[in-house]
Amino acid sequence: MPTTDLKSKTARGFLWGALNNGAMQVLNAVFGIVLARKLGQADYGLIGMLTIFTLIANSLQDSGFVTALTNKRDATHHDYNSVFWFNIGVSLLLYILFFFCAPLIADFFDEPILTSLSRYYFLGFFIASFSIVPRAILFRQIKQRELAIMGTTSLLVSGIVGIGMAYNGMAYWGLATQTLTFNLMVSILSWVLSHFRPSWQFSMKPIKEMFGFSSKMLITNIFNQVNNNIFSLVLGKLYTKVEVGTYTQANKWNTMGASTITGMVQGVAQPAFVEVGDDPERLRRVFSKMLRFTCFVSFPVMFGLSLVAPEFIVTLIKEKWLPSAHLMQILCIGGAFLPIATLYFNLIISRGKSDVYMWNVIAQGCTILGAILLIHGLAGNLHITFHILHFTFQKITLMVLTYVLIVILWTGIWHRFLYQEIRYPFRSALRDMLPFLLTAAAAMVITHFVTQSIHTPLLLLIVRIPLAALLYLGILWLFGAKILKECIGYLFNRHFSTKTDRSSKNIL
Repeated sequence: MPTTDLKSKTARGFLWGALNNGAMQVLNAVFGIVLARKLGQADYGLIGMLTIFTLIANSLQDSGFVTALTNKRDATHHDYNSVFWFNIGVSLLLYILFFFCAPLIADFFDEPILTSLSRYYFLGFFIASFSIVPRAILFRQIKQRELAIMGTTSLLVSGIVGIGMAYNGMAYWGLATQTLTFNLMVSILSWVLSHFRPSWQFSMKPIKEMFGFSSKMLITNIFNQVNNNIFSLVLGKLYTKVEVGTYTQANKWNTMGASTITGMVQGVAQPAFVEVGDDPERLRRVFSKMLRFTCFVSFPVMFGLSLVAPEFIVTLIKEKWLPSAHLMQILCIGGAFLPIATLYFNLIISRGKSDVYMWNVIAQGCTILGAILLIHGLAGNLHITFHILHFTFQKITLMVLTYVLIVILWTGIWHRFLYQEIRYPFRSALRDMLPFLLTAAAAMVITHFVTQSIHTPLLLLIVRIPLAALLYLGILWLFGAKILKECIGYLFNRHFSTKTDRSSKNIL
């Protein structure tokens, strides 16, 4: 594909990905605010205990074949059809297994209600199995507009259902039904928008051909879900459901912010890297441009969420959730690096190195689990008291800080493997990342000190967001950031020259 065509398709993909993820996260935020004001920590804690099981089941039902289909250059309807029926069969077997294991899950968390709740909640991943192949087709073709329509509509319908049930006294049953409704709507709309129609013919040949790649992706996806949700499992065992609910609420808002950017990257990066092919020089240029754009968006959004977390929580979902704000501040710092990691491993996957991706994620997961269990043991045995910025959840806070530190430092490990593929130096990556990281951090610090005299949470929220945004964009404009001018030029259909003026301070 010509460079200009790929650039245009990628730009449209980023734009629609931004609109899609932005709209979904706004709706998620609205519904989350309404539900959080009605429900308590215990309600969210019960669902949080089950989340990791559902996500692992989703990975098992996918079995890595979606990524394999995306990377297969000559994928046919026969391939899609075989994967479709394979996923349906695996999902049905998994639901039967989880149905009979529900009492064991309830015993593990010492919550009897989880037996019936989990059997109902786990229906969601079986329903979702019908949408896996249609969504893979839309993803492969970089049809972000269709994915935006599907996601936004599904979220709107499911959110209304969840709120209606919650306000009629069904509490956590409403949260569970919201998930089931979302999966049902996604399945229906993905069939309509992808025009995929399965045939009754099934063959194991495509499954066997892709198994080597997909099996590694399967193991990796499971560990990814464990990495991302390890606290819900560990805290559910070691602490009360109220404390799990507090963490779940904090992580929900962090995930919303990070997912908005990660979704933009995920929807475009891997298909674009596959289309570039085996030209290392061109891959370096494409990766560098994507890295700068990811950092340009990720650092101000996530650092900004960290800045306004306390007033955001108090203003929108009441003061009862304030303990989650302190955890949210820490998580958002680490969340800024998640889209960057997504970009890294998408390039590694596009090069066919699913084994590298798998072992790296496994190593990261083991490191995180070992670290937080060690901290829990040390804090319990030595009675360590940890105070920073008036945080009240001492051991949980220390665990979250450790998790965030590992996520940040792991960027260097991702880069080591990326360098082996395209010989992109770490100093070049730092040159692409650091200007945006430092600019975003400076804008947030200045905003914090300038607004210290404001004590009303709502007013503080209203003032800090635009002030931080203006400072960040103003500093970038002052130093002649190319990526900022290119984004403005694309959005307003204007041409900005990217040539560097030797007399300017163009450092970005």
